[in-house]
Amino acid sequence: MAVGVCGAAVVAALTGPAQADGAVDKGSSGAKPPHWELKDSGTDARFRGLAAVSRSTAWLAGSKGTVLRTTDGGAKWRNVSPPGAADLEFRDVEAFDGRRAVVLAIGEGEASRILRTEDGGATWTESFRNTDAKAFYDCVTFFDARHGLAMSDPVDGKFRILSTGDGGRSWKVLPSTGMPPAQEGEAGFAASGQCLVSSGPRDVWLATGGAARARVLHSSDRGRTWTATDTPVPAGDPARGVFALAFRDRTHGIAVGGDYRADQASPKAAAVSGNAGRTWTTAGTPPPAYRSGVAWLPHSRTSALAVGPTGTDLTRDGGRTWRTLDTGSYDTVDCTPDLACWAAGEKGRVARLER
Repeated sequence: MAVGVCGAAVVAALTGPAQADGAVDKGSSGAKPPHWELKDSGTDARFRGLAAVSRSTAWLAGSKGTVLRTTDGGAKWRNVSPPGAADLEFRDVEAFDGRRAVVLAIGEGEASRILRTEDGGATWTESFRNTDAKAFYDCVTFFDARHGLAMSDPVDGKFRILSTGDGGRSWKVLPSTGMPPAQEGEAGFAASGQCLVSSGPRDVWLATGGAARARVLHSSDRGRTWTATDTPVPAGDPARGVFALAFRDRTHGIAVGGDYRADQASPKAAAVSGNAGRTWTTAGTPPPAYRSGVAWLPHSRTSALAVGPTGTDLTRDGGRTWRTLDTGSYDTVDCTPDLACWAAGEKGRVARLER
């Protein structure tokens, strides 16, 4: 009950006046409204991978093989990058706690790799290296501390799925018989670590773009069989599609995306589903521009945040309408059960939502 009340308080506070990045409107009370408080990461890496464990602990994964970890709310960041990884491009990180995490490097052929740490990044073990020149891995997700999946762009006409049952220590390619055919040019976007997301012990969703239709694929058996559904998010170009998904349970989901090119408009950049992704409806008032990351607010059934290079938006009605809270640039966002939300992006930017 106390956690639910606190969650409601966070949501209520977020409905205050919108503010631009760096602006502070203290109002008559002198208190700051909810806002992103930037943390000094000490690097200029671009962080598209973010795993928020708690209000105090978070992991970042990004360009130049960079992995950072904080255990004090972002006051200090420890560089725990794997040795010899400077040429890798990390785009996703999944953390079980402050010591155990899995990071995904993207790229063609052997550039796609998965590494795991059990000691807070002091040491890393490479648990998967792609040897298929046709594969390009984009995202990874976990159902629990043991079971997880990673996805690759289509190989021989179908998206490829990796599976682990031992916390990421080993991986195997799942059979493709249960995967529907990919469209011509269809792929995932490694923009925020949210093109493959899970909810509960067996349900997982995969976001696509780059083809005639932007789709969401759903599996209820940990990736063995899939169904594909068209979304109203703009498609028809390699730069357009669904970039990120968030499901607060196995039924209610939000999709965000658009066209990542700064000079292109992104109408209908968000959609919602109330039936596990079987159908999607365009947001009545979508975010004003392309968004690459999305997360439900903790302990809320109706409120979520979406982020992108031009700002952060809030919905209070399950993704049907959005309004801008902040104009700072972020690529990804993640929230935790203890009422913390984190965001990260270009030039070493990382922030925690404060109120």
